[in-house]
Amino acid sequence: MSGLVTGDAVVLGLQPARLPSRALALAIDLVVVWAAYLMVSIGLAVATASLDEAAVMAVSIASFLLVLVGAPIAVETLSHGRSLGKLACGLRVVRDDGGPIRFRHALVRGAMGVVEVLFSFGVIACIASLVSARGRRIGDVFAGTLVVRERVPAARGPMVPPPPPPWLVGRFSGLDLSGVPDTLWLAIRQYLTRMRQLDPAVSWSMAQRLAGDLAARTGTPAPDGVPPAAYLAAVVNERQARDARRAFAAATSGTASSSAPAAAFGPAPVAEAVMPVGRPVTGPDSTTAHHAPAPHPPQAEHPADLADVRPPASPSGFAPPA
Repeated sequence: MSGLVTGDAVVLGLQPARLPSRALALAIDLVVVWAAYLMVSIGLAVATASLDEAAVMAVSIASFLLVLVGAPIAVETLSHGRSLGKLACGLRVVRDDGGPIRFRHALVRGAMGVVEVLFSFGVIACIASLVSARGRRIGDVFAGTLVVRERVPAARGPMVPPPPPPWLVGRFSGLDLSGVPDTLWLAIRQYLTRMRQLDPAVSWSMAQRLAGDLAARTGTPAPDGVPPAAYLAAVVNERQARDARRAFAAATSGTASSSAPAAAFGPAPVAEAVMPVGRPVTGPDSTTAHHAPAPHPPQAEHPADLADVRPPASPSGFAPPA
């Protein structure tokens, strides 16, 4: 991380570009600019063949200034610090406070680049970048700019607020949170996820201000002796717990309502035909009566087998209590 700090003493997560990536971006820009300059020079040489030597010299100087100096300044101004080489390498020129550059920044960088890049073939710029702690060349120092990396690895996980202290969990279960707007919740979450990156004094003042706004909306101030940041974390944890309980209750009620029709219209029990015992069975063509044998109830091989019978398991995988 860089040492960039805004006016609110917020440490910015900007990574200064290293010398190899900057050198590659500069090489790409120089190839493009010199190719354009050679093409313009050839065209001007053909167009000014009939002019005298002084006119040809004036045209050559003008083309040098316009193509090699003016073109990079115009490109950085219009693209807000992204030339062709920087765009290919994922770099960008920004101000010291992290904001986009303007024309005056690009003008100072371009003017100093004539000396430290064009005339010295980049030697001065390389030495200055190696000496500087943030890899800035002389033009960046005078212009108040910095070359940073735009394409950085993504965070491994989402930014989540830190958990509250254990002794505050559940302490605000009776707090009325219906009057807290979503904008205030968003501001509190952003503060909690980035409070370790803030200056301690600024972090304390922001926590006090947010805690005061939250207390005004809920009607309950923070308890005595509870830091404002811990109070904010405990209230956010309480809101998340309530949201989780509501989501669980909605899911449970939806599951119960969807399973009720299945139970009502399930397969009907099949009636077994029971034949009376000991009564004669006669057919239309039979003259003798036959007695159906009396069915015998099934016998368990071991009495203990009946004791092991349990109710069927529920769909959730848990057996109901015996």
